[in-house]
Amino acid sequence: MSRLVHRFPLIPALAAACSLVVLVGASDGSADRAAGATARAWAIKVIVPGQPAVGTRVLVAPDDAVSYDGAFADPADGSIVAASSVTTSVSATSGAQASAGATSQVTSLSIFKDEITATTVTGETHASAGASSASGDTGVTAIVGLVVLGQPVTPTANQQIPLADWGYAIAIEQKGQRVDKPTPGHHDFVTALDIFLTADHGGLPAQSEIQIGYAEANAQASEPPPLPVAPSQPTTTNKQPKKPKNNGVPPVLSKPLNIKPELGKGGYVFPVYGNSSYTDTYGALRSDVPGGWHHGDDIFAALGAPVLAVEHGTVFSVGWNKIGGWRLWLRDDRGNEFYYAHLSAYSPFAVNGAIVSAGDVLGFVGNTGDAEGTPYHLHFEVHPVALLGLGYDGAVNPTSYLDAWRRLQDVRFDTVAGWAPASLANAPKAGAILLQSSDISSASGLDPASIDRALAPSAHTGEGGLLVQQQPAPKLSP
Repeated sequence: MSRLVHRFPLIPALAAACSLVVLVGASDGSADRAAGATARAWAIKVIVPGQPAVGTRVLVAPDDAVSYDGAFADPADGSIVAASSVTTSVSATSGAQASAGATSQVTSLSIFKDEITATTVTGETHASAGASSASGDTGVTAIVGLVVLGQPVTPTANQQIPLADWGYAIAIEQKGQRVDKPTPGHHDFVTALDIFLTADHGGLPAQSEIQIGYAEANAQASEPPPLPVAPSQPTTTNKQPKKPKNNGVPPVLSKPLNIKPELGKGGYVFPVYGNSSYTDTYGALRSDVPGGWHHGDDIFAALGAPVLAVEHGTVFSVGWNKIGGWRLWLRDDRGNEFYYAHLSAYSPFAVNGAIVSAGDVLGFVGNTGDAEGTPYHLHFEVHPVALLGLGYDGAVNPTSYLDAWRRLQDVRFDTVAGWAPASLANAPKAGAILLQSSDISSASGLDPASIDRALAPSAHTGEGGLLVQQQPAPKLSP
């Protein structure tokens, strides 16, 4: 593929360049503000002045859509941009309760022959609006393994990164805007990585732009229907009004998904160590959760049974939730997400941004949140990457996955004085780290030797073998 090279005068100052970024981002992220919901997403787009844009397919909602695409290269040799795979999804629902979501993900990214690389780049955004409020967020937007001109970079939101003398990049570029009239609404967009050229470079002319991981969501509640007008004269009828039916069953606000996406080839392991039991309760009625139905399965086990990372990935959203109690999320390297709820305690791995391996101990089984008073169990959900644009309702039935994943039962914990689950009279305080002669919770269920090392006798047992971290007052979060 060949490109026409157009030369433009360079931007005289970086301040002017920043202004251009704001204008371009705002223009590209505009959306119709009429009541309703829309979403857009694309994984890669290369913009050259005076030429049609080149990139991956663009998805637009209404009409929910998911796109799994393979490798992408521009030009054919990938000298400008290349990726091993891209995934995109969008969803939008209009009405008095409007919502929209968009996700785009790129894996194994290379720009200008590895001058810029990343393991995964994800752009995600959501917007929702109702009669009295509206909100938006950028979900799990992130850049993993970013390397720029040979230097590792840990990006932050709207961070500007200089690119020698030929340009600059904006990492996790995002913007959200709320409107209140005529009805509440929210408009959000994010470009996970946005590259601008101020000079000719790598086969592209100055003023060119490369967008990676674009997602946009716009939701505005529709106006409620007008109140009925009372008739001028009273009317009479011999018919008796029917009594409303009340069968005690709460209404289902959304529907469970009857699909089983492939999560990817990998070493997934069962999320609870040791003896446990579970049945398929996905889709069962639940009046106190979004959608009105059970989004996962409950895995019953002894109080304090170790909860394990099912795959190598990143921990996020660690903390308190009114329904889930002490909970956390795990996002594997393919972008799939897993929800763990009702924990009694966390391990040292339970830190936002922590990188864990399959089998690492994340926490311990309990019954916190709305499970208080019920048998101890782990509430576990599976959210495939291709369905993240559906928000919380992108959960699929975890039962068949749990049936297939290997269990880890080759490690003995009963030799640990004062720790064995049967000996715990009460759940550990939320946020506690369980310690005895050493830190068991930092060991890996995949490595029996690491457990043996953790259980080795030590003269430093600590005070009662329980280290409690100072915890802030619980805060509600979505």
